[in-house]
Amino acid sequence: MSDFVDRVTVHVKGGDGGNGSAGIRREKFKPLAGPNGGNGGDGGSVIFEATRNATSLLDYRFVPHRTAGSGTMGLGDNKDGSKGDDLILPVPCGTVIFEARGEQGKSKHPGDQLADLRHEGDRFVAAKGGAGGLGNIALANKTRRAPGFALLGEPGEERDIILELKSIADVALVGFPSAGKSSLIAAMSSAKPKIADYPFTTLVPNLGVVIAGDSRYTIADVPGLIPGASEGKGLGLEFLRHIERTEVIAHVIDCATLEPDRDPMSDYHALENELAKYAAKLELPLGAIPIPERPRIIILNKIDVPEARELADFVKPEFEKLGLKVFEISTASHEGLKELNFALSGLVKEMREEVANREQAEEEARVVINPLANGRNQRRAGKNGTPADFTVERRELGDGEFFYEVRGTKPERWVMQTNFDNDEAVGYLADRLAKLGVEDELRRKGAHPGDEIRIGRGANMVEFDWDPTISAGAENLDGSNLGARGKDLRLQELNPGGRRRSNAERRAQYHEMMDARAAVREAMRAEREAGHWADPSIDDDRHDETSLFGRGEDADEE
Repeated sequence: MSDFVDRVTVHVKGGDGGNGSAGIRREKFKPLAGPNGGNGGDGGSVIFEATRNATSLLDYRFVPHRTAGSGTMGLGDNKDGSKGDDLILPVPCGTVIFEARGEQGKSKHPGDQLADLRHEGDRFVAAKGGAGGLGNIALANKTRRAPGFALLGEPGEERDIILELKSIADVALVGFPSAGKSSLIAAMSSAKPKIADYPFTTLVPNLGVVIAGDSRYTIADVPGLIPGASEGKGLGLEFLRHIERTEVIAHVIDCATLEPDRDPMSDYHALENELAKYAAKLELPLGAIPIPERPRIIILNKIDVPEARELADFVKPEFEKLGLKVFEISTASHEGLKELNFALSGLVKEMREEVANREQAEEEARVVINPLANGRNQRRAGKNGTPADFTVERRELGDGEFFYEVRGTKPERWVMQTNFDNDEAVGYLADRLAKLGVEDELRRKGAHPGDEIRIGRGANMVEFDWDPTISAGAENLDGSNLGARGKDLRLQELNPGGRRRSNAERRAQYHEMMDARAAVREAMRAEREAGHWADPSIDDDRHDETSLFGRGEDADEE
């Protein structure tokens, strides 16, 4: 298997957020001294980073599933969980990230472009980590002083993406098979491409670094093209993506070919025709120069062969009439390589400055629209949610069955955060949905209590029968319903109003309790002196079944 891979599908998943804690502080004489559950830690994210140390996407073909670290759950004593570690994945400079589209179990194809990592250090968050759930101390307020529940952590983002490598090279060598492109790279740089005397020896692009005086530039050797490559002949246009980022296109023409109907001019026009077809389908990055506008040079190769030198001398004026620079070289004898090297170096320097100026101009011309910068455009749900917060639609299942589907970022996120084994947590969810306006929208759409409601999508979807009067479990701890859902009575005082007693009130209640105890003791002493109490060891009534020592004997048995 080749060690060069320039397109691969990767499944990425952000770390899950940790669950919040529903801990309760314990103190002497205060079994429920207040909430102290910490928040869960956020999950880590999957991040791709461009680096020059990576040259291929081979690692992602062997290990296509990548997952970031998950956050830990919160603990008591107000201890928050730790954040999951981000997963930093290195990719070569020039990697473009696409959304993967296609049916499950089948090969994916690129969709919308998500990122273009052109420069070293560029980053893209491919899968965000889930947010950690809030602990009960963060959910407490003046009416819900000690929530008996916490929110669950959100699952991390999960999706398939396609990584496509477009090599960052300054000069692209294009030409027919066996034109000598690989030999030229081997002669001008330290690269060691495979060289043989048969067509399509080069099956993957080769990169070489060339030094000319105090400057350096890179050359990309693109696998051989033939007429009809845009229709899939030969290797097709599979590897032409590697010339999208080059500043100079160099045509390497074989002047010693023995194939009929082949000459340098026809080879040049045939390759330009294929490049034009490819350029018409190409979307260039910011500041890039279109392929038809990039400078061309002609490299007439193999002039060490006498017939090839004669042909090169003959066709050179024809290319110069087209405004093209022509270099006659031999990769075998290295004739003409020095002149070609410095000429390419100067041309690359000019094009780098041109590209930098274009990128700066494009960046200055960009208009950044921030809809939240204007306070009037800020969307606030307020008492009721706006239509942008959620949608409610009635869906038909057939045979008269139907359900109401609730979609929206907030409702779907709240559902994932809810522990449905905790009645109080379910009541809190119902409060949030009612405050957002979901219940009002359900009524407006014609929903009635008992109708099926679905919130969310996929594995995170929740189905339930609508009950607009659902109550949180804490409201029913004393067997009564006090109205507000999600209210916790465990720390409520039993005096009217549920407020803390003052010292004077405590002192008065204490004296009342002591006076009541004294009155009971006095009444018991008076009854004892009056003889109302009997010795419990004496069986006064043998027929009393409720007596401590009674045998419950029937009088007829005596």
